[in-house]
Amino acid sequence: MLGRMKWSELKHDPCPVARGLSVIGDRWTMLIIRECFRGVRRFDDFQRGLGITRHVLSDRLRKLEEDGVLTRVQYQDRPARWEYRLTDAGRALHQVMLSMVGWAQEWGPPRPEGPGFRVTDRDTGRPVRPLMVDAETGEPLDPRRLSIEFG
Repeated sequence: MLGRMKWSELKHDPCPVARGLSVIGDRWTMLIIRECFRGVRRFDDFQRGLGITRHVLSDRLRKLEEDGVLTRVQYQDRPARWEYRLTDAGRALHQVMLSMVGWAQEWGPPRPEGPGFRVTDRDTGRPVRPLMVDAETGEPLDPRRLSIEFG
C-alpha cells in the first residue's frame, strides 16, 4: 500500500506523473504556460489576461523559474523590469497543453459559445488535430495497448 503523498514531496517521488505534477499541477500554472505560448511575457500582461492576483502570479512565476520552465530576462533598467520566456523545458510543455486541449474539446464541459480554442497550421491556416505517436514506429498510441510499469 502506498503512503500518503504530501504536495511538497512530489518532486522527489519515483513516479514521473507525480514529479510532473509538482511542476505544473496547480490550477494557474498551465494557464500561465498557455499565455506564454500566446506570446505573453510581461507580468502586467499575465495579470491582465488571467485576472490572477499579483501575489499568486509572482509566486507561480518564481516557481516556474526555479523549476527551469521559464527564464527571466531584464528588458528595462530604470526601473528594473523583467519578462518571462519559455526555456526548452517550457516549450516541451506544448505537447501537454495540446493534449489537454484535445481532451477538453472531446470530453470536457461544453461551452455554449463553441470550442473557444483552435489549433491551426501557421502556413496554411488549416485546423490541426494533435495525435500522440510512437517515435520509433510513427504509429498512434492507444492506451488499451500500453502498460505502465513502476520500478
